Amino acid sequence: MHEVDLLLVGSGERSQLTQNITNWAGNVAFRAGHVDLPSSVQELRTLVTGNAKVRVLGSGHSFNDIADSRGALVSLDGLPAGVEIDSASSTVRVAASVRYAELGRHLHDKGYAVHNLASLPHISVAGSCATATHGSGDANGNLATAVSAIEMVTADGDIVVLSRDRDGDRFQGAVVGLGALGVVVSLTLDIVPSFDVRQYVYEGLPVEVLDDHFTDVASSAYSVSMFTDWRTSRIDQVWIKERLDGPSSEERFDGAISSGGLDGPTASPVPSLFGATPADGPRHPVPGVSAVHCTQQMGVPGPSFERLPHFRPDFTPSAGEELQSEYMVPRRHAVQALRALEGLRDRIAPVLRISEIRTIASDQLWLSPCYGRDTVAFHFTWIKDLPAVLPVLGMIEERLAPFEPRPHWGKLFTMPPEALRSQYERLPDFQALARRYDPAGRFTNEFIGKYVLDGV
Repeated sequence: MHEVDLLLVGSGERSQLTQNITNWAGNVAFRAGHVDLPSSVQELRTLVTGNAKVRVLGSGHSFNDIADSRGALVSLDGLPAGVEIDSASSTVRVAASVRYAELGRHLHDKGYAVHNLASLPHISVAGSCATATHGSGDANGNLATAVSAIEMVTADGDIVVLSRDRDGDRFQGAVVGLGALGVVVSLTLDIVPSFDVRQYVYEGLPVEVLDDHFTDVASSAYSVSMFTDWRTSRIDQVWIKERLDGPSSEERFDGAISSGGLDGPTASPVPSLFGATPADGPRHPVPGVSAVHCTQQMGVPGPSFERLPHFRPDFTPSAGEELQSEYMVPRRHAVQALRALEGLRDRIAPVLRISEIRTIASDQLWLSPCYGRDTVAFHFTWIKDLPAVLPVLGMIEERLAPFEPRPHWGKLFTMPPEALRSQYERLPDFQALARRYDPAGRFTNEFIGKYVLDGV
């Protein structure tokens, strides 16, 4: 078995893997006979025009067949991994294959940062933005909202650049493109001055607290994550990631302190967060697992790229021994959706490693699950047993159906194509955009045809 997402980085050789090419988790075996590794954009253009079907393999951290291909499967890890900062415009141009861990370190050394980061820093910038992958925070858009320009190779081998300033609505349609418009070779991202974050973990938050205080908890810091194993009527852990230069937690709570909320940012956590108490040491989200590979906790300040992710970049969590699903619903339905899922506790818990609840700000990117609505995300990390997990996904989707769920594009779901497509009002516009840049369907695979292009 070959996990091509990391093994090919910097190899400088064309891949000729002929069997068992898998994603990171090993639950998807790609059907391509080998992985092409172009070393230049010109070589990539030739590869695109010379194949009837082309898909790009990012960091491999997807759990369905969105990146699969019966034709050419391409890794961009052989292209120059450039990172170019433009201080005048507060942007950075990033090669598609660059991982967020590399980008975060480089930006920090120059006094900059991106506005938010996902749980894993190992993932590629282009793949993350193409699927609207996100971090957490009431006011923080997903990672794709930082994109201000895209450079891609289209089906006829042309290099097309779309920008937020020049291309307006069409640009908003292209950012979360799912690889269906072309091969993205670079992105330009908005950047901000570097900032420091401290992280605390609280334990044992009663679920009933969220009936009245979900917004208070979710907005109590710059980034907040709630973890539960669904075995009891409580949130096992609340991870609070607080900017040192941001509003104090007291200002965020605005009077809720008397109910047990946080006080202003200090070197030590307060005794209670709505009944949850500070952990007495570092914690891993999964109960009983060592926290050695988690980002530093216990209120020790550090740069944002070392605190906003949950895991350090120098190791791969779970070594792929897991499956993942995630469903995004409008934030106004957060408590109702949580209560609906509680009714499935006995079915979820036996096949679950851990579940995470996060919030994300609304955006205007056509295929973003956060399009047009402030969002709450229910993330599930499952045991690696697909036959046992799939029936539970169906139950979850049935319970969430009244709340307008949108699944993460790169994770497992069983939602019928027509139900998924009905959640995206700009999908017809995206289909027209795909016909414009890829009229013959060169970048289409079975997943894109089924869920995005209405069977095309």
